[in-house]
Amino acid sequence: MAFMSPADPPVDLDEWSRRTHLERIIPAARDWAENGSGVPSAVYLLYIVKLVVFSVAGLAIIGATSDLGGLGSIGEWWTEPIVFQKLCVWLILWEILGLGCGSMPLTFRFIPPIGGALYWLRRGTVRQPPWPDRVPLTAGTTRTPLDVALYIGVLGVLVYLLVAGGSGSVIPDGAPTLLPVEPSPDLLPVGGILALLALLAALGLRDKVAFLAARPEVYLPLLIVACFPPETMIVGWQFVFLCIWLGAASSKLNRHFPFVVSVMISNTPWNRSRRMKRDLYKGFPDDLRPGRNAAFAAHLGTVIEFTLPLILFFGPGGLIGTVAVIGMLIFHVHITSTFPLAVPLEWNLFMLFGIVFLFGHYGDVPLSTFDPLLLAILLCTSVALPVLGNLMPDKISFLPSMRYYAGNWATSQWLFRREGDAEGKLDAGVKKPAAAVIEQLSRLYGRQMAEYLLYKGLAFRSMHHHGRALNGLVFRAADGDVESFHVREGELVSGIVNGWNFGDGHLHDEGLLQAVQERCGFAPGELRVVCLESQPVQVQRQRYRILDAADGLIEEGTIEVADMCSRQPWLDGRDGEFPVTVTGPGAVAVGDRPVTAAGA
Repeated sequence: MAFMSPADPPVDLDEWSRRTHLERIIPAARDWAENGSGVPSAVYLLYIVKLVVFSVAGLAIIGATSDLGGLGSIGEWWTEPIVFQKLCVWLILWEILGLGCGSMPLTFRFIPPIGGALYWLRRGTVRQPPWPDRVPLTAGTTRTPLDVALYIGVLGVLVYLLVAGGSGSVIPDGAPTLLPVEPSPDLLPVGGILALLALLAALGLRDKVAFLAARPEVYLPLLIVACFPPETMIVGWQFVFLCIWLGAASSKLNRHFPFVVSVMISNTPWNRSRRMKRDLYKGFPDDLRPGRNAAFAAHLGTVIEFTLPLILFFGPGGLIGTVAVIGMLIFHVHITSTFPLAVPLEWNLFMLFGIVFLFGHYGDVPLSTFDPLLLAILLCTSVALPVLGNLMPDKISFLPSMRYYAGNWATSQWLFRREGDAEGKLDAGVKKPAAAVIEQLSRLYGRQMAEYLLYKGLAFRSMHHHGRALNGLVFRAADGDVESFHVREGELVSGIVNGWNFGDGHLHDEGLLQAVQERCGFAPGELRVVCLESQPVQVQRQRYRILDAADGLIEEGTIEVADMCSRQPWLDGRDGEFPVTVTGPGAVAVGDRPVTAAGA
């Protein structure tokens, strides 16, 4: 791994470029297993600098605007409730500007390194309403002055709350004094919080991408808690943290998570031992299914994420509580150190602060202070919604479903026909500040190296269980002739068209395809998309759809999870062969190939 350039490919690129699609994935997948993404070392340094700026700037602003004192006296004021409130506001502002999750090279964002505000402050860019046929005044896929105004309104209220000096919130007579502050603690004005929640809701109805970029499943429930009396805030915030951990842990009770662990640890920048990375797999280089070490790490992480949060919330405190606090700190430090490709690094830093703040300093706050109305609200936002999201993953994003690292994500791959340069047609037809990723990379490293780096992304996907299915489905989408297409990750298409991507396949499914087709007018067969839905918790299969930009739905069906988990990333050398059950259009034929059989 060089400091300023990516790691050298393990194969001659001239020879590699002459291989077939699945043959090109083989060395890229093996390269990932040993070396991870292979990005320049300077990229990790850049992320570290960003985290330092994020942390120091946030705390400096909070200290200077809350009548608390500067950074020099942070030891005296970091436990004030307004600090936690403002951290939530700071995180939302940072994320919705595009500076947090989904930014910079680990998400294949180079020129420019962020999306977010560069898109959402610009009229004419793509927006995706979640329910355009059901919610009045939300139809259309073009960002209008109203959308820009809503986004500016959200930013304005966030800035107002961030610099607000705090307003006295009088504790009712007879209420327990649980906070180490005066009876009238400084807190953010409830009216400002309610205005923020209302504007975010309106923005979300117009554009789900910008709304999800604010990470509403984490910070909105925490701000809802901040609207209640101060004596119930601590336990309310503790409960939200508990739900995040238990929701994430529950989603990992599947066959997918060991795949995630092996791929994620292979990318850990501080682990330079190729032997340790090879031992994550059953039989490197020929068998890249997760091995015993990856399975053990996955199961251990799941047990930790179940047990320690329960101890923190319901436990007796004391030494046991301290051990649980330390255990969860190590848990989030480890996640941060792996630099997962969606780079939710700021969120992990916030969780580290929250652990010390809520379960360290305030660990002895009794559960009896929980407001019944607040509990009812949080049971809807942080319990019922994730449960529904796991039962009906096609209806609810994986973010409010709290399936962060589980590997059970909706995904897609886009196939641009080489003849006629369909990818260039997308680049020219959509208003956006960023060029196609292949063009960004070509400017930095040349076209051939750029193609290889994109295949490293495809290899990353292939090494997850669902990537095996996508590698078979692209053959069905291409009528068996994948070599006539450029295969691109839907994540990358979302990044350049929507301005944000974070592992949610619902951001680059039919909705985005419709918006792209409105602008580009692809002919039949020029652009095809394979969409693979998440696995519902109650069944062991996943639904797929094959779409044509001009002709719509071509085929839909299901794939068994067991079939995905039993194959290699390159489908064991069998070009495109993958068993499917066709349930919708296309059950007669795709081209001249029957599609009701197992083979492609």
